[in-house]
Amino acid sequence: MFQSPASRIDAKLAVVFDSLGLPAHLARAQPSDRPELGDLQCNGALAAARDLRRAPRLIAEDIAALLREDPAFTTVEVAGPGFVNLRLSTAFLAACAAGLVDDEDLGIADEGRGRLVILDFGGPNVAKPLHVGHLRSLVLGESLRRIHAALGWRTHADAHLGDWGLQMGMLSAAIRHRSPELAYFHPAAGQPYPANPPVTLQALERLYPEAAAACRADPERMAEARADTAALQAGDPGLLALWGALRALSLEAQVADFRELGIVFDALDGESDVRDAIAPLVERLLASGVARQSDGALVVDVADPGDTHDVPPLLLAKSDGAALYATTDLATLEARAAMAGLARVVYVVDQRQALHFAQVFRAAEKAGLAPGVELLHAGFGTVNGRDGKPFKTRDGGVAKLTDLLDEAVERAAVRIGESGYGAGLEDGGRAALARQVGIGAVKFADLSGDRLSGYVFDADRLVAFEGRTGPYLQYACVRLRSLLDKAVASTSGPVLPVFDEERDLLLSCLDFADTVSEAGRELQPGILAEYAFGVAQRFSRFYAACAVVGEPDASIRASRLGLCVLTRRVLERSLDLLGLDVPQRM
Repeated sequence: MFQSPASRIDAKLAVVFDSLGLPAHLARAQPSDRPELGDLQCNGALAAARDLRRAPRLIAEDIAALLREDPAFTTVEVAGPGFVNLRLSTAFLAACAAGLVDDEDLGIADEGRGRLVILDFGGPNVAKPLHVGHLRSLVLGESLRRIHAALGWRTHADAHLGDWGLQMGMLSAAIRHRSPELAYFHPAAGQPYPANPPVTLQALERLYPEAAAACRADPERMAEARADTAALQAGDPGLLALWGALRALSLEAQVADFRELGIVFDALDGESDVRDAIAPLVERLLASGVARQSDGALVVDVADPGDTHDVPPLLLAKSDGAALYATTDLATLEARAAMAGLARVVYVVDQRQALHFAQVFRAAEKAGLAPGVELLHAGFGTVNGRDGKPFKTRDGGVAKLTDLLDEAVERAAVRIGESGYGAGLEDGGRAALARQVGIGAVKFADLSGDRLSGYVFDADRLVAFEGRTGPYLQYACVRLRSLLDKAVASTSGPVLPVFDEERDLLLSCLDFADTVSEAGRELQPGILAEYAFGVAQRFSRFYAACAVVGEPDASIRASRLGLCVLTRRVLERSLDLLGLDVPQRM
């Protein structure tokens, strides 16, 4: 089984620390702050000095003296007040490289061990088109699904549709005002309802904002919408038939958007799927004392004595009895808890919902709805325009997701035409390349950096082939493929890094498995995105400094080809985990 250089060195440090009577938890190495002094550094002597009341540099010298006996290191030097700088030997790096090359999984550990993780992301509301706000949930959620699967988890991705709330009452009320004669509003015994929805998709997309605006402006319209919502949730046959028709119409368009982004859902369940479980759940929570009445509403107290900020009670039901997001979230979690092997649920939802999920998680624990299941909220920031505010259309409205993607693809097509990339491709091939580059650019921008931070959507910058962008990484993969295709007559061999550029690139590749593990642990695909960019940069420097196919020495050429094969595997696997396609040609 492959072990990363860091884990191997930590094991060696543990032996040394034990022999010197030093605390075992300090036996750790990290990438050197000053690469010119070493590949890794150990700072354990500084921390140990406080407990041992001994000069840290003297402790560091003792550590270094024992490590110098190990052939894994070419140099072991003490610097400053007690840093131990380690330069790894060529033989050690070659052995690590051989282990990684032979590992089909590129060293990724089986952390999940077949346990089930549910990823709840997407969350689109029925009857509304996907907009820019859904982009991050979809892209982050899909990458987290892939990372978990790589780490050995069984994954279940659920879109968790918003299909049972007030927006449905708003729509039915609006349709009644326009077409009061429809059979949905005049149910007759044995009379079938229309087979086709009463509006087109385009009309539906216009209807919802109009209905919402009317409800905000007119209390009577809002009361009518609330009454329709309550009647729907109570099982009114006509409103249920209308709801089903609108849901199917909207979902067809949303699934097309999911497919365009390469998003894979195992389930397209919605709030409506637990509608029959809500009333029994609420009754049990009330009977058990978990929930209580408060001014006609039903709440669960979730504040903790250790809280440093106000955590209000979770509202389960208003005085009119209508179900709320919290109620459906709890009922959904209870249903999910019955799935075999469930160990974790990750909610990939806007960070502005952090308080809501903190309340839901505490209420679920208090009620014992999912014992032993880890509940995590992977929040994220907003997609912003150049003005730093949430991205809007030119007329100031909420931007549809398809509009944003189309803009990126159009800019990518222009950039490809200007740069000469894709020369020789037919029109269809250039169009496919522009789509891969444009959507890849959007995804990489979305995944880069800390997910809690927002980012600026600037199509021209995102599709650039230079800098920290998706196209830069895609081009690095394509260039590696081209290089290896040209070297088809040559044979790759064991990687024996000699020059600094070779060592830097190999060390970066050897960090792949640890990076995937960290990205999964922190629920941060941005860690992997930053890593992949670093690998691509190091490959560019290596390629500029070291001849590969043209290297006259057969053993050096074989080693460099082996390093290119490994780099290609690492980069392509990284992009796959991020959800980016790699074009065949650019």
